[in-house]
Parts: sequence; C-alpha cells; structure tokens
Amino acid sequence: MPKRLTQKQDTFCLKYFELGNATEAAKLAGYSPKTARFIAAQNLSKLNIQAKIAELRKIAQDATIANFIERQQVLTEIVRGRFADFLTKLTPDKLKSAALQEVKIAEYAKGENGESKVKTTTIKLHNPIQAIDVLNKMDKIYTERPAVNVDNRKIEIIVSSAKAKTLTQRLIEGERTE
Repeated sequence: MPKRLTQKQDTFCLKYFELGNATEAAKLAGYSPKTARFIAAQNLSKLNIQAKIAELRKIAQDATIANFIERQQVLTEIVRGRFADFLTKLTPDKLKSAALQEVKIAEYAKGENGESKVKTTTIKLHNPIQAIDVLNKMDKIYTERPAVNVDNRKIEIIVSSAKAKTLTQRLIEGERTE
C-alpha cells in the first residue's frame, strides 16, 4: 500500500502537473532552492508521487471527454432540431445548436445603384435519422441475436445484423435437413 503524501509532496505533484518542470515545482512546494533539483528527481522516482501525477492526468483527461449523458444530449438536440426553430433571427445561442450543420449568410445588392440589399440565410441541419441510429446503438436497442415473435399462425423473425441473419439461416437450413 503506497505511503500517503506529505503536504509538500502533494503541492509538488500539483505544481509539476501544472508547470511540467520538476525543479520549479519543488521550489514552489516549499523545498529549498539549493536542493530543489535533487528533491524533484527523488520525488519523481517515488511510486506514490507517480500515482498522484497519473491520477491528476486522468482527471484532466476525463474532464475533456464527453461522457455518455453529454453525448446523448447532443444527439437528442440533433434529433429534435427543426427548421422552424431557426426561421426567426439567428441569435448567438441558436448558432451554438448541435442540430446546425452549416449556416451561410449572403448579402446581395439589388437595383442598378445597389440602393436596396437582400440578405439570404441558408441553413443545413444534421441528419436526425443518423443521430437516432447512434442513440439506438448507445442504448443497445440493436441486438446480435434474432428476436422471435410467435403467434399460432406464423413465426416472425426480426434480424438486426448480418451475423444474426447468418445464424438464423443456419438454424432454418438445419431444420429442413432433419
């Protein structure tokens, strides 16, 4: 079990993570400037300090990666995006919508002297069907095994992948050969 870090060691880890310079981190953590280089090298060789620095890196990395719920929210925003939402003035908050794929604004002069101008806005939304497909995959709605619905008159086999189709065909062909 790794030893707990002292306050100086903990500060060293934070400053090293922040600056990337072990000697400066040691000085800022309160070690003597005369021995800071030696202490920094010594600290970096300790397993508990290496573990703390790795933990700090993981926390920083996790904060930059969208989690499951964030991905679902963005995809849901794409699914719910409608052109009607963008027919009024495009405000900065509307331009941040995940549903928008592209916005083009163009101005044209009209008339001989250019006395009146026409402004056109072209909006392109992301494909909601693709977003639904990704959401379905995230929710594991698609299965690898065939789903079978049976009533007294017929058997309905719903196949959602090539692997499941192959398995179903093998089962049906095996039934015929017996």
